[in-house]
Amino acid sequence: MNDLEMYREQLALCDDKIIDALMERNAAAEKIMVYKESHGMPIFQPLQEEKQVRRLKEKLEGNKYQEEIHDVFKRILYVSKRIQAKKLFPYNIILIGFMGAGKSTVSDYLSAMFSMKIAEMDQIIAEREGMSIPDIFATYGEAYFRAKETELLIELQSQKNTIISCGGGAALREENVTEMKKKGRVVLLTASPETVYERVKDDQERPVLQGNNNVEYITKLMEKRRKKYEAAADIVIQTDDKDVLQICEELITKLLEMDTE
Repeated sequence: MNDLEMYREQLALCDDKIIDALMERNAAAEKIMVYKESHGMPIFQPLQEEKQVRRLKEKLEGNKYQEEIHDVFKRILYVSKRIQAKKLFPYNIILIGFMGAGKSTVSDYLSAMFSMKIAEMDQIIAEREGMSIPDIFATYGEAYFRAKETELLIELQSQKNTIISCGGGAALREENVTEMKKKGRVVLLTASPETVYERVKDDQERPVLQGNNNVEYITKLMEKRRKKYEAAADIVIQTDDKDVLQICEELITKLLEMDTE
């Protein structure tokens, strides 16, 4: 065996060790999730993740392959989160609710914590149509936009383990709710009219509020939609005076409780 063949053999042995180590690590990640569930521990533990990052930084300090190894570990942590998400959520998480209830904020946080895919329905429709949501309403009318929502929800049924953030009117159509529930759990995020107003008062991308961006109108519209929102929801989360971590912890707890009922 010449030197080149020997080096290649060493590389192959290293690959075998890496595969075995990753199998062991992934199994440990699953055990941690089971332990958390059985002992009623919070699923989200940001401090533990920060501890892992610090430990890795200290371990790699001065290492000539520091950047390359760090890139590999970022992917390993991503995969670890995906394993947890697949175990916890073998379905889609569908976020519904009035504009300003926190759907985008919650979906971004859940995605970061569990490396889950996000489908922001308004954003997808706007990109496909090549214009903003207000322009779609102005050009084609609300009925056209609502039809596009239904088409997209049907399309998204081919996915799983995805966070689907719906526009404020998506859950008002029965056919949409039927599609949501086929492979998903529907989570209603709510907030007071005053909270909603504070969150959306400077947003010009809300066609339903054009010329009516005030607490009184928001109150009336929310009340008009309330029964349909509640009928569509599997769980309800109030978002007033809570940070995103508190909201997501409550959301995960309620979803897990559904699985044990």
